[in-house]
Amino acid sequence: MDNFEQVRQHLTASGYRLTLQEPYMVCVELSLVQGTRHQSIFLAEIKDDDGRNYLRVSTAVAPTTGMDARKALTFNWHSRVGYLGVGNLDGVPYLQLCENRPYDCLHPAEIDRLVLEIGGTGDEMERSLSAGGDLL
Repeated sequence: MDNFEQVRQHLTASGYRLTLQEPYMVCVELSLVQGTRHQSIFLAEIKDDDGRNYLRVSTAVAPTTGMDARKALTFNWHSRVGYLGVGNLDGVPYLQLCENRPYDCLHPAEIDRLVLEIGGTGDEMERSLSAGGDLL
């Protein structure tokens, strides 16, 4: 993969449900646990300090207000995928699970793996941090 449009074309051709499409961002809505849970995964293009383009795959996990950061960091330590950050969602700070990849090492199977792993792990974190809730 060389650019974000190739990523978008792959997602569309693979039948993912895209709920938001902007020039350098899409949102994939995953249905999990036989349709009883859902998770929104955002794919966006970002640039590093040298101008190199990366694909960021992320999902919001829980609002940071009232959250036990130790529980989230312990979960992240044991996770095989992603890292944690804080980003705003409609003006509210949210814990985010995300992973960045340079385009030159991306291929369709890797994009599928990232979407499914970030989505599934994010949903698992959300359940753990919100007593089983499905906010996102």
